[in-house]
Amino acid sequence: MNITIIGAGYVGLVTGACFAELGNHVFCIDINEKKIHDLNQGILPIYEPGLEEMIISNTQQGRLQFATSLFAVSAEPDAIFIAVGTPSDEAGAANIQYVLDAAKDIGNKINKYCVVVDKSTVPVGMADQVQQTIQHTLQQRGLIISFDVVSNPEFLREGAAIEDFMQPDRIIIGLSSEHAKKMMSDLYSPILRNPVLRNPERIYFMSVKDAEMTKYAANAMLATRISFMNEMAVLCEKMDVDIEKVRIGIGSDARIGSAFLNAGCGYGGSCFPKDVRALVKMAEQHQVQPVILQAVEQRNALQKHILSERVTDIFGEDLSDITIAVWGLAFKPGTDDMREAASLVFIENVIKRGARVHAYDPAAMQVAKTMPVVAHWLQSGQLSLTENQYDALRDVSVLALVTEWKLFCYPDFAAMKNLMCQPIILDGRNQYNPEQVRAAGFEYYGIGRRKQQIKKRQLVETLVEEIA
Repeated sequence: MNITIIGAGYVGLVTGACFAELGNHVFCIDINEKKIHDLNQGILPIYEPGLEEMIISNTQQGRLQFATSLFAVSAEPDAIFIAVGTPSDEAGAANIQYVLDAAKDIGNKINKYCVVVDKSTVPVGMADQVQQTIQHTLQQRGLIISFDVVSNPEFLREGAAIEDFMQPDRIIIGLSSEHAKKMMSDLYSPILRNPVLRNPERIYFMSVKDAEMTKYAANAMLATRISFMNEMAVLCEKMDVDIEKVRIGIGSDARIGSAFLNAGCGYGGSCFPKDVRALVKMAEQHQVQPVILQAVEQRNALQKHILSERVTDIFGEDLSDITIAVWGLAFKPGTDDMREAASLVFIENVIKRGARVHAYDPAAMQVAKTMPVVAHWLQSGQLSLTENQYDALRDVSVLALVTEWKLFCYPDFAAMKNLMCQPIILDGRNQYNPEQVRAAGFEYYGIGRRKQQIKKRQLVETLVEEIA
């Protein structure tokens, strides 16, 4: 098929590259001229394992092309995917302007039947607005052209997006036309024939609104599980209970399962925060009080402060004599995405109290430098980005693990202890075994790992000075 993808961001690039890999001819469109120029040179704007090789290979073979305008596409598309961003607006609702702009461009472009596929995460009912916008634009052109608008939400995990696309748990398609159903079935048939799939029949057809809501409900459920476990972790610590033992215990229940039950220092990224906010807004617009969703947001906001609160518990509010190491800047391992990352909240909180921070991340360093707030911290000297994880530890009083990258799993604790001026580890993802870390000579503080006796450094040092 001839496929056009509007939007060369995370979803658009993965979708375009994977469809090209399956033998389709794909055009990816983005108005960002620098991004398109870089993509034509094989330079990606995002980090995603395996994506660079796939894009370069399919570009060289002529199946994948990039352009800044829909009108640069010579072939008439059989399917046009809208994969533009829907960021939160000031009120928390999804900003749909980019989707409507894409719909208008489609109305000005098409000259024959095609399927228009909403891949962006859009509010329920958005397909109707896309339909109306395209129809109105066609009328302005004096044309009568049939088309179908389909909802095909993405469920890609950053860091495992290619696997998720090629070996999906499910494919959700919302539509109301048999013609569109046949085209979408044909488009996804190579994936469904994949012998690796545990259930090759996992393609679900439903109404467009059902599909739009499925995307929001799925992300809200996962965010809810995370926030629930984070709240349980806070309670566990107060009650001298280990959240990790609780996680294993409840995860073994087939009705619950083990996914998304890890306690930590809060979720971030481009999906969960904005989708929960958007769903809250949709509920309010329909006079439904989103009690659970609001609690999910509130717990996550509180959780992002938990590591910095632990620092002040140990050293007091004045951190002007303290240097802190941060391992991990991205919101999760396997990506360079720092949108709403817990690391940003932690670094901001300790810098406000006078601390200096050394940070390292294996993928997100360049992205960090492009963020205005990070650039300000770097310029002021309050933050430095180091060449490797151990450089970040030189003469620091505490290490905060914020992102659980694999290379942080089995560090050299002896080398770490020699580099740090005080051997304290704050494990924001419960990655380490507390007994092993303490046996290596460190003070260890996890999330919900039983009651943890805080050794207040500032108070102890002050008393020592007074006695002397």
